[in-house]
Amino acid sequence: VQLQASGGGSVQAGGSLRLSCAASGHTFSSYGMGWFRQAPGKEREFVARISGSGVVTSYSDSVKGRFTISRDNAKNTVYLQMNSLKPEDTAVYYCAASGSYTSSENVYHSWGQGTLVTVSS
Repeated sequence: VQLQASGGGSVQAGGSLRLSCAASGHTFSSYGMGWFRQAPGKEREFVARISGSGVVTSYSDSVKGRFTISRDNAKNTVYLQMNSLKPEDTAVYYCAASGSYTSSENVYHSWGQGTLVTVSS
């Protein structure tokens, strides 16, 4: 599966952004999808995941209550709604596809190109 992330940009603290990740192929609903991020000088980290059906989701503690992951299988797209953004959310955000519902980065086999989110104070 090929993934194309979009929606990044610059926003002030407290603002919102919605990231999108469009997938190619006809079996999108069979993939668990995840969002990860990598801040400057830091390792990539898990942000959120969603099951193939979209029923089950989970989040890292740092974004829980502020970010919402969702998917539209008819459009082959997964979203990350980010509210109450903080400067520490500044990072390149990546979407990824996995054959299972997991937060383990190593299990994801397909990655988007990344989209930059910059949050200013």
